[in-house]
Amino acid sequence: MKNTPATLLTLICLALGSFAGFAADPDSTDPGQFPAPIRVACVGDSITQGVGADAGKSYPSQLQALLGDKWQVQNFGVSGRTLLKKGELPYWNEQAFKDAQAFQPDVVIIMLGTNDTKPQNWVHHNEFYTDYKRLVETFKNLPSKPRVYVCRPCPVPEPGNYGINETNLQIEIRLVNTLAAEEKIGLIDMHAALVRKPELLPDRVHPNNAGAALMARTAAAALMRSYPVQKS
Repeated sequence: MKNTPATLLTLICLALGSFAGFAADPDSTDPGQFPAPIRVACVGDSITQGVGADAGKSYPSQLQALLGDKWQVQNFGVSGRTLLKKGELPYWNEQAFKDAQAFQPDVVIIMLGTNDTKPQNWVHHNEFYTDYKRLVETFKNLPSKPRVYVCRPCPVPEPGNYGINETNLQIEIRLVNTLAAEEKIGLIDMHAALVRKPELLPDRVHPNNAGAALMARTAAAALMRSYPVQKS
């Protein structure tokens, strides 16, 4: 059997199908029904941008390779950025945020919150849920009406680094879980994908090439499980 992207995706989905944290929607995608590639916007911080991985090995780049030419994956990650509007470097202020909206995506994958665990940002953590909800609604209200996914962020092997820590991340994860349920959006568990593999996060924050590959497989399986069959 020839290992086409579609064949590889089928194998990945079978392998990861029972993985906790995927959206519950059972519908699967047939990209061939769309007149143009399905546009995927990956929104996030340095982990999405690809810090810690080689050029061309960020998780969005590897996700594109897995999904094939029926999909168009764009990386809108910006290093150091926070979800919190009052954080030291809010994602809200970035050109990448504007570019992600202008892309008119069909799918948005958001993974923010890692930098928000730093002490100087955590003082505003009571606003984390509200700011995250507003970010999700910003994308949901685009004319393209994208399917939005939020991610449980990658684990932080203790003792962490750069002020980033697992203790605060666990509080964020509970808020992300609640947000996904209340907003009825997809949930991708990047934390569970890597939590038993600290060697894939050599600086205790950023996944290496292999870690980013595991993230890409986790995202690909979630998309293929729950992307809506028809767009409204």
